[in-house]
Amino acid sequence: MGRIYDATWGRAFSALYDSLLKGTEDAGLRERRREVLAAARGRTIDIGAGTGANLGLFPSSVSELVMAEPDPHMVKRLRRKVAEAGASVELVEAGAEGLPFADASFDTAVFTLVLCTVPDPSAALAEAARVLKPSGQLLFVEHVRAQSASLAGWQDRLEGPWRFFGDGCHCNRDTVATIEASPFELESVERGELPKAPPIVRPLVRGTASLPA
Repeated sequence: MGRIYDATWGRAFSALYDSLLKGTEDAGLRERRREVLAAARGRTIDIGAGTGANLGLFPSSVSELVMAEPDPHMVKRLRRKVAEAGASVELVEAGAEGLPFADASFDTAVFTLVLCTVPDPSAALAEAARVLKPSGQLLFVEHVRAQSASLAGWQDRLEGPWRFFGDGCHCNRDTVATIEASPFELESVERGELPKAPPIVRPLVRGTASLPA
C-alpha cells in the first residue's frame, strides 16, 4: 500500500485490529477457528498469523507451532501475546509468498482471514504446498466473494475503499476458485457467514485441502 500508508493508517489499523474484530470473534468466529484448527497435527505453520488470533486454539496434536507474519506492526503485537501466554511458538517475520523453510517440512499449514489480503494468493498457496509434506494438509477460514450476484456486485464496487480501510484486504476474492486452481485438492468446503461483519465481507468459507497423491 506504500510507505506513508504503512507508517500511518497501516500502523493504526494493526493497533485497532483486535478491537475491530472483537465482536465478530465473540459472536462465533473464534469457535469457527477452533473447529477448523482441531484437525491440525504435527509441525504446523500459521501463515499470516497477524496479531495471534489463533493462539490457544490449536490442539495437543500439534507438536510444534510456527507463526509467520510479514507486517512489523502486527508482529509487535503478536510477540507480546506469545510472551503473555507463555506459548511455545516460533515467530518468523516473513510473507506468505516467501517462507524461509525447507520443502516438505510441515504437516499442517493454516490460513485464517489471510488469502483476502496477501498480494498474491496463488503464490501463497503454492508456497504452502511447497513447505508441506506429501501427507500434509491445508486448513482455512476465509471471507470470500459472494455467491449472490447482487452482493458480489457491491463487493466489486466497494473493493477499493475497503482495501484502503482494511490494510490491503480484498473483499471480492474468489478464494475457493483460487484454491481449486492451486496445487491443492479441496477435501471439504463449508459456507457460512462472518458474524457481526459488514455485508461485503460476510460470506465465509472454511475447509480443508490436501496435496494430490
